[in-house]
Amino acid sequence: MTTTGGRITYAFDFATPGMNDQPMRDFYEVLGVSRDASASELKKAYYKLAKQYHPDVNPGDKVAEDKFKEAAEAYQVLSDDERRARYDRFGHDGLRGNGGMGGGGGFGSVEDIFSAFGDIFGDFFGGRAGGGARRQARGNDVRVDLQLTFAEAVWGVTKDIKVQRDVSCTTCSGSGAKAGTKPETCHTCNGRGQVVHNQGFFMVQSTCPRCRGEGRVVKEACGDCNGRRTQVETTTLSVTVPPGVDDGQTLRLAGKGETPPGGGAAGHLYVVLHVRGDERFQREGDDILTEVPVSFVKAILGGEVEVPTLDENCEAVATVEIKAGTQPGDHVIRRGAGVPRLGKQGRGDQVVRWKVEIPTKLSSRQSELLRELATEMDEGVKAEKKGLFGRLKK
Repeated sequence: MTTTGGRITYAFDFATPGMNDQPMRDFYEVLGVSRDASASELKKAYYKLAKQYHPDVNPGDKVAEDKFKEAAEAYQVLSDDERRARYDRFGHDGLRGNGGMGGGGGFGSVEDIFSAFGDIFGDFFGGRAGGGARRQARGNDVRVDLQLTFAEAVWGVTKDIKVQRDVSCTTCSGSGAKAGTKPETCHTCNGRGQVVHNQGFFMVQSTCPRCRGEGRVVKEACGDCNGRRTQVETTTLSVTVPPGVDDGQTLRLAGKGETPPGGGAAGHLYVVLHVRGDERFQREGDDILTEVPVSFVKAILGGEVEVPTLDENCEAVATVEIKAGTQPGDHVIRRGAGVPRLGKQGRGDQVVRWKVEIPTKLSSRQSELLRELATEMDEGVKAEKKGLFGRLKK
């Protein structure tokens, strides 16, 4: 027994003819059953011995350890119809070269035993199978995409979405079998879901190719699910999007995914959010940038400007003062006027950046006033271009 990272691992060396001075005991004798014992009697006998000599119950007891591995090897052979028939006819010699270790065990460690007989070990020790038992299946996760407006992302929204997912077939209750029938134990793996192969000196355990690890096979398939054990269901779910979400973020709805056939925990539903932009606002995290055009006159002299804000579902405006002498690119910050912080208190800021506009067309009066201003400021400007009638007046 070794301990690695807090996990206990038991390593066994199974008896091998020719490598052990003690002759191997008869497998029926090991389990304490008659030679015509049924499968259920074999399982019951092994269950009793495994529970009695389990390493967790007998830590450090070498005798109990030997009996535990001996019982596991005996049960592995006798619970397999083909190996049992060969053993009944030829004894231990009949298992050489077909099962590896003479007795057909070939378990590299106690983890292999738990994996092979996890359904038995799961019945005691609070369901503990020594790390090797098959775990209860969990359904697949499902993804859906949800489109949001900018305002919905900022302030949150509740939306209905349609979800297609696989659920356990109601007709066959997830068994996959036709009404009035039920799945049968897989004879390839004897219901264990795992098969053992020889690869040279090693034994390799893999998922049973016939039942795909289920341990059971369906002879007559359910007419509604064609033996798939699941049906496609379209459901409408209500999704609450919290304030402050952003483009590309994902919401997880636990247990709203697919249901595994035959029972088990449902998967999760992941809602991927896609937020449409708003030309009035540029978002960076919880902060908002708003560019506001102002006339060059107001930038020079100062005044007040109406600015779009996020309030009232992004339809409100606020009056903001612009200082005299404002330059292009200057900005003011409206503290706490940005996006609500996701999962937190408070909001980001709104940055208002002034975009000073220069007119491209002026009336005669506007041009005259600006030329007077240029003269006053001793600014040399381009001479006024006179038309035909202006030149004739001279």
